[in-house]
Amino acid sequence: MSDEKAVVPVDQRTVEFYGDEVTAVLINVGGRQQVFVPVRPICDFLGVAWSPQRRRILRDPVLSKKVQFVTVTVTDSYRTRGLDMLCIPLDYLNGWLFGLNADRVKTEIRSRIIRYQEECYQILATAFVDRPLPAESPAVKALEQIREMGRAIMQMAEQQLEFERRVATTESRLDKAAVFMGDIGRRVASLEQRLDPGNPITDEQAAEVQAAVKALAMLMTGQDSSKNHFQSIFNELYRRFKVTSYKLIPQSKYPAVMQFLQEWHGRIVGN
Repeated sequence: MSDEKAVVPVDQRTVEFYGDEVTAVLINVGGRQQVFVPVRPICDFLGVAWSPQRRRILRDPVLSKKVQFVTVTVTDSYRTRGLDMLCIPLDYLNGWLFGLNADRVKTEIRSRIIRYQEECYQILATAFVDRPLPAESPAVKALEQIREMGRAIMQMAEQQLEFERRVATTESRLDKAAVFMGDIGRRVASLEQRLDPGNPITDEQAAEVQAAVKALAMLMTGQDSSKNHFQSIFNELYRRFKVTSYKLIPQSKYPAVMQFLQEWHGRIVGN
């Protein structure tokens, strides 16, 4: 395993896998881009203890040389933050998964482990192959916008400081400072409005979208259990509304998304 600090991914995507939100990241390794998968969340989904799996990976003569610590963006009900997670290359995911003996676990999670062993690799690979990568990741674009806003504010501050040096009295300086701060507030608001074309849906709205997708997928699975209907529904959402995750759906498109899912559900029930 590399002794370097956690790397920042070029891109991060979340794939719906039978109701689980499995994350994959794209990072630069040795001059080329490679897909890695955080291991601990998969352990949580499968109901297996993380610590023994971490020790098994670090003891393995092959996997221990391939894993990387990657800063993965995690969103919960309170905030969005970056966590350094142990990640395994996607090409080696099945090597680790098949080290989990489905016959030695509880009956209620045996089928989940087998499903991950059979399908998880292909679905994660498809997430990066079928949908083109963005020219820049959302995180990079957001940081560039913040940088440009900071430069604009700094320039305005320098201009105001030069002006203040020429003001003779304290009263005049206070009056001008008040005008300056108000002007900065208006300009920052204007910059933010231009840089933010639309806020994504709220956590509550995202939960409603996910619930609607699950209900539709369960209905379709009852008619045809040979396919992963969760993934096909999300893929259609991403294609139709031009997003890489349902959590990035703009507020303005939320009613259209819910109507689309409801109409799809109605067509199936009607049949």
